[in-house]
Amino acid sequence: QKPVSETESGECYRSPFRKPLAQLTNRPHCLDSSQHEAFIRSILSKPFKVPIPNYKGPLGLRALGIKRAGLRSPLHDPFEEGALVLYEPPLLSAHDQLKIDKDKAPVHVVVDPVLSRVLRPHQREGVKFLWDCVTSRRIPGSHGCIMADEMGLGKTLQCITLMWTLLRQSPDCKPEIEKAMVVSPSSLVRNWYNEVQKWLGGRIQPLAIDGGSKEEIDRKLVGFMNQRGLRVPSPILIISYETFRLHAEALQKGSVGLVICDEGHRLKNSENQTYQALNSLNTPRRVLISGTPIQNDLLEYFSLVHFVNSGILGTAQEFKRHFEIPILKGRDADASEAERHKGEESLKELISIVNRCLIRRTSDILSKYLPVKIEQVVCCRLTPLQAELYKNFLKQAKPVEELKEGKISVSSLSSITSLKKLCNHPALIHDKCVEEEEGFVGALDLFPAGYSTKSLEPQLSGKMLVLDYILAVTKSTSNDKVVLVSNYTQTLDLFEKLCRNRRYLYVRLDGTMSIKKRAKIVERFNSPSSPEFIFMLSSKAGGCGLNLIGANRLVMFDPDWNPANDEQAMARVWRDGQKKTCYIYRLLSTGTIEEKIFQRQTHKKALSSCVVDEEQDVERHFSLGELKELFSLNETTTSDTHDKIKCRRCVNGHQVRPPPEGSDCTSDLSQWNHCADKRGLQDSVLKAAWDAAITFTFHHHSHEEQRGIP
Repeated sequence: QKPVSETESGECYRSPFRKPLAQLTNRPHCLDSSQHEAFIRSILSKPFKVPIPNYKGPLGLRALGIKRAGLRSPLHDPFEEGALVLYEPPLLSAHDQLKIDKDKAPVHVVVDPVLSRVLRPHQREGVKFLWDCVTSRRIPGSHGCIMADEMGLGKTLQCITLMWTLLRQSPDCKPEIEKAMVVSPSSLVRNWYNEVQKWLGGRIQPLAIDGGSKEEIDRKLVGFMNQRGLRVPSPILIISYETFRLHAEALQKGSVGLVICDEGHRLKNSENQTYQALNSLNTPRRVLISGTPIQNDLLEYFSLVHFVNSGILGTAQEFKRHFEIPILKGRDADASEAERHKGEESLKELISIVNRCLIRRTSDILSKYLPVKIEQVVCCRLTPLQAELYKNFLKQAKPVEELKEGKISVSSLSSITSLKKLCNHPALIHDKCVEEEEGFVGALDLFPAGYSTKSLEPQLSGKMLVLDYILAVTKSTSNDKVVLVSNYTQTLDLFEKLCRNRRYLYVRLDGTMSIKKRAKIVERFNSPSSPEFIFMLSSKAGGCGLNLIGANRLVMFDPDWNPANDEQAMARVWRDGQKKTCYIYRLLSTGTIEEKIFQRQTHKKALSSCVVDEEQDVERHFSLGELKELFSLNETTTSDTHDKIKCRRCVNGHQVRPPPEGSDCTSDLSQWNHCADKRGLQDSVLKAAWDAAITFTFHHHSHEEQRGIP
């Protein structure tokens, strides 16, 4: 019998030794169905894992566009370590949780961790205060507050944090506001824009308006006001006071959720257009930033509080009657005991009302983060030429007779300017002597023979002599840089001459420089590798907000009537980022109008610290009558200011008792170190300059570590 062939039997022949290369039948090979089912089940039984490492977000079978069931949740985790929680919903019992409408349950408001990680403790407290005020949780029915922290405490960062939080969240699980507006001096518009970018990265696109044609600005503003909805493309507008005033109409048409006014002391006069334009905005939430809330008087202070929370201090007339008159009467050195007592009562009441919407921390907080600052008030003797010109002027101009009833007339104002310039350097009034203006008739003969204003002669001015020494000693003994500040651009011209004579490299910033160029030269000066030794600053040229931490010595060449301007200028170097000990020199011409201006400043500052810082024991040194003694020259004193203090710690011109424990450079001048010779000085540069023309120095430090400093 022959073997059955493969085709006949219909079975495959399989060799025991080799596997076939391909399927030998035309029938497709199928997977066992039970095997496949098991494989699919094994995939589905594993939970879905998000392919992002360490992902902690919600996992649920939630499809896009479908509203999520269950309780609403906050934007950021309130229980994360270091979370800054601004609002905590009330705790509910299990029974109440069942009853509550899940779509209406309030949620935590938590500051974005990107910001809360960089906030210092006092800034966290500040953000909480601001949020409580603008959401009407501190004073029901009022939505405003004044952020009056001193310079260098990070007011800008606190306000950016507030804006970002309000724009993104609220207890109601939606943004509290749609849009915010920052109004600032023009020199700070770019600075605000940069700060928002710095802290928030690309999370938000602010609109900064910094110039352009009227039509272009109007178009941008209308575009900004027309933005609506949950995600506004440019929710923050940054605009200068000047531009705002000119284009207020476009901004009054809609509503803005929050307005922040930087350098808010510009709004001290409720009569001016800017104040009225801002006040007519449809914006209940208002934050006013000002490191110096009082500048001249309490009524200005009222305007600021009234702007943010109208009505909490009554009308202007009620405020004047109830607070201003009794407080000022009580502060006068000639006040009776009853007036003093009534003044203190009114002050207490004012402080208790205002403290609910004003937060102010002084720069002592900074001492934890900053090096020591040594502040020195240096009285410099007039040169014989200056003294003769000064006496000559007082004989001729007779400004005293014009100073009736404390009202300063135009001519007495120009007399003040002439005397201040003379104290800086006789060269500044040389042209008046040439033209024989009132007060300078025959004065030209007092100048040295062949005198010309082309060359600077430092030896003709006491303060210029001292400055020349300070700069020379600093340059030759250290690598410190110096900031020079004056109220007059003419004085800056003299500084330039001095620098060219001595071959010092310098940069100069005054009102003529564009904002962009300013930012560049500041950045360059602050770089440790830059060769510039001196930065000249006009105190009127928007020097506020500038950060000059490349320098650690600052010379205020002349005092300003307004203590705020001087404070602002002095805070340029002693601020966040500064690594070296700071030395501040405030130069005053001994016995002249400059000392009187400085004394008037302490009166204003005493008023301010008494209302804002609540310092009860500010000493009552100057009566209003004494403040009229502007036009006199005291040639026999080493310091008119020290004489006025009636100091009990000095005997025969020598300090016998040190300043009281716990005092520092924010204390009253009577609690500073008083030096009638160079022995008591701590600053070696000032010691070396003493013999140039210094008659007396007050000095104190910002905080204690200073013991080891030479």
